[in-house]
Amino acid sequence: MTLLPLFAAFVLFLLTLPTRAAPIDDQFQAWLQNDLWPEAKAKGISRKTFDAAFIGVKPNLKLPDLVMPGEKPATPQKQHQAEFGPPGAYFAEKIIGAVTSGGRARKSANARVLGLIEKRYGVPGEIVLAIWGRETGFGAAKMPYDAFEVLGTKAFMSTKKDFFRTELLAALEIVERGLAPVGAMKSSWAGALGQPQFMPTSFLKHAVDFDGDGRADIWNSTPDVLASIANYLAHHGWVRGRGWGFEVTVPESVSCSLEGPDQGKKISQWAAMGIKRVGGKSFPTSELKAEGFLLMPAGRSGPAFIATPNLYVLKEYNTSDLYALFIGHGADRIANGDQNFSGSWGQVGDLHRSDIAALQRALETKGYDVGSADGLPGFKTRRSIGKWQEKNGLPATCFPDAGLVAALK
Repeated sequence: MTLLPLFAAFVLFLLTLPTRAAPIDDQFQAWLQNDLWPEAKAKGISRKTFDAAFIGVKPNLKLPDLVMPGEKPATPQKQHQAEFGPPGAYFAEKIIGAVTSGGRARKSANARVLGLIEKRYGVPGEIVLAIWGRETGFGAAKMPYDAFEVLGTKAFMSTKKDFFRTELLAALEIVERGLAPVGAMKSSWAGALGQPQFMPTSFLKHAVDFDGDGRADIWNSTPDVLASIANYLAHHGWVRGRGWGFEVTVPESVSCSLEGPDQGKKISQWAAMGIKRVGGKSFPTSELKAEGFLLMPAGRSGPAFIATPNLYVLKEYNTSDLYALFIGHGADRIANGDQNFSGSWGQVGDLHRSDIAALQRALETKGYDVGSADGLPGFKTRRSIGKWQEKNGLPATCFPDAGLVAALK
């Protein structure tokens, strides 16, 4: 007789196992109808569009950076302990080689369109091709997600709800305005759309109908894809007639802590300090009076560059220095043939992001501006390291290492 209550309790336990997902589904549906719909309606979204977008949509609990209802955000242990890889790994030949060889093949096939695009927007075709190749392998990468599932899930329960809510409402506007049907709204796991990987707000601002068929189709039309990328860069300030930058050698007399887009000088001034282009080349005469910026993505342990403002326009596409440099370097290779950087990447990196974040917090307590303690050594962190090293009588490397982490803890 005593087994019956135990059995009943076990059955009750089994019945409650799947209920966690069910209430989340119910909460999501209630959120759609009671929270999101009134705002969507106020923004001119019809009930027909709203219902069509969310037919059968449930929260996708496999997406990253989610916060369950009623819980507080927590940094995942995997992300916290992930290693920051050597910057040189970003330029592995199998990755950049695929972009540059694919770009050259498509350059000739799309020469007329690229010429028209460069004439209209001022962005070189090689830059556009490098972005296209990097983002989706020239359209080969499949977009497996329903944009409304991804954006809806993240607007409901992610660590960046407000950001994704704005993007979700923009996605609804795309459909409402007839710019794309619901069925075409396929995205990445982050909600980015089409071959250029535009977030919905970027689609509304920058997508272009370049083939003249009446709509901007960034999923299927190559002219629209290429022109939309160029338009994005033009809108963010691409300087017509200038490239992205030059690889250089930086003498020891020039501090690596001079890096950054807020410490620009005329390129003639950098040259007067002893900075030279690699390969014995001179800086173009047209560039000498223009502003340039020191870029040292691995500090003293890697190639160095004098970047133009256009490199920072590329960072508007992706905020990583390495991404922008990859696009610039890839574009050069598409235009001039495969050639690696003259400078070599040292064996740096492989620290846990948590270690770099601890180093950043230690520098912050000493009054240095590291940008944010996110475990990623951006230019503010790199130059702060250099300033601290110089202040303490150490050779400035401008890049984190295990010894530096230990010294600053």
